[in-house]
Amino acid sequence: MRFDSIIWDWNGTLLNDVDIVIDSINKLLFDRNLAPLNLERYLDVFTFPVQDYYERIGFDLKNEPFEIPAIQFITIYNKAVEACGLHDEVVPLLSRLRDRGCRQFILSAMEQMQLEKTVSDNGIARFFEDLCGLDNHYAMSKVENGKSLIRKRGLKPEQTLMVGDTVHDYEVAKAIGCNCVLVAIGHQSKERLLSSGANVVDSLDDIEF
Repeated sequence: MRFDSIIWDWNGTLLNDVDIVIDSINKLLFDRNLAPLNLERYLDVFTFPVQDYYERIGFDLKNEPFEIPAIQFITIYNKAVEACGLHDEVVPLLSRLRDRGCRQFILSAMEQMQLEKTVSDNGIARFFEDLCGLDNHYAMSKVENGKSLIRKRGLKPEQTLMVGDTVHDYEVAKAIGCNCVLVAIGHQSKERLLSSGANVVDSLDDIEF
C-alpha cells in the first residue's frame, strides 16, 4: 500500500539520541547511588509513561516527586542533544517521500518548543507540515495529540502510516486508526517491539511506504 501521509515519531526514530538519553539518566542514577543502565538494560526497561520507567530503574517516587528527576533529566538532556544527529537514512528518505508528494508530520513526546528547536537544529524542518509535541517535559501519552493532528490536518487514517520505535507508538497508531511500522533502531529492543504484534523492521530503509 502506498501511503499519502506519514506521521513520524522523533526521539529514536529520526533523532539518534539513545546514547545521550542513557548518559543523562545515568547521571541521575549516580547521584542517587542507583545502578547505572547499559544499552541492553535500557532497551528492556524504557517505557511510557516515563514515570513508570523511572520506578523500574530504582527511583523512589514515593519520597521524591517524579517532577524533580524529570526536570533534572531534561536539563542535562537538552544540553547534550545540541550535538545529537539524525540516523543516516533520514534526510534521503524524507527527501524521497517529499518528492513523491507525501505529507509528513512529527508526533513526539518531547516538549513543543524543544521539539521545534531540535528539528530546526538538524536542518529538516522544511520536510514537515506540522510538528506536534507536548506542553510539558514529562513525556506522557501522545494519543490525544495524535487524535488532534488527524482532525486538524484532515488526514485519512487508512492512508496514513505512523513510524515509531516504541510499543507506545503502536498504541497511538491503533488509537487514532492509522497504520504503523516500528523500527528497531531506537528506545526499545526488537523483542519488545515484536511482542506487541506490530509490524517491525530493522532499519528505516526497510519500510515499505
